Amino acid sequence: MRQPITGYHRDEEGHWVAQLACGHNQHVRHDPPFINRPWVVTPEGRDSMLGTALACKKCDDGSPPDEQPLQT
Repeated sequence: MRQPITGYHRDEEGHWVAQLACGHNQHVRHDPPFINRPWVVTPEGRDSMLGTALACKKCDDGSPPDEQPLQT
């Protein structure tokens, strides 16, 4: 199921994670040549992707929403 990106946070290792409208989180790495997401590396790039729908496997599996990080 496709879900729009509503925000971002970093995980404990510093990787970017997209927060989806469904309440699930999904890593959005730029790791060429396997994963090519250059938009992840800048604030402007991440902002430009807000609202973009990503495939959410957790929704497909019926998983409950993820715990969201505290905003500081």
